[in-house]
Amino acid sequence: MARFLPLFPLGIVVFPGEKLNLHIFEPRYKQLVSECFEQKKTFGIPAFINNAVSSLGTEIKILSIEKTYANGEMDIKTKGMGIIKVVDFFKQAPNKFYPAGTVEDIKTSNREDSLLRAKITESIRQLYSILGINNLFMELPDNYKIFDIAHHIGFSIEQEYEILQCQDESSRQEIVFAHLQRILPVLLKTEKLKDRVRMNGHFKNIVPPNF
Repeated sequence: MARFLPLFPLGIVVFPGEKLNLHIFEPRYKQLVSECFEQKKTFGIPAFINNAVSSLGTEIKILSIEKTYANGEMDIKTKGMGIIKVVDFFKQAPNKFYPAGTVEDIKTSNREDSLLRAKITESIRQLYSILGINNLFMELPDNYKIFDIAHHIGFSIEQEYEILQCQDESSRQEIVFAHLQRILPVLLKTEKLKDRVRMNGHFKNIVPPNF
């Protein structure tokens, strides 16, 4: 069922369950945040890609206003909830400065492929090892979902939006695994090239061929 929701288009993809900290400085969005916080209402963040408001986004709950500045700007903490489809977008809600739209809730499934999950886990560990950021993945729980890692594997915003479009976890897994299979060989070659560059100028103990 369609419903009316304040909207805050941004050039990012927000996933369900994601914690997002925002600095609010535009007058129209200061109004949006103030009203939503006071009235305990949610708002939506549709992705703004290629100079257009995308049809999908995520409903956002304001957790807290951490700081309010003298000029009315705010630092807020939020959390992504469910995925929404923007049916109609309005640059201004009636008698408001901020955008809004009619939206519908998108249902998704957590059905996953356990074997593919294990392959993804190993591939990410390999990726982070190459990049020297092992500690990042160690913080994730054993029951992590693709939404938990999609910002941390080198996706473009278009690829993140593709993840948002998937209606089940197994489809998201397939996209992530295909991406990792593409980039890992390239990174491994880069590491080998770096090692060869480091060797230049060193005294080399090379065994000559026996002929």
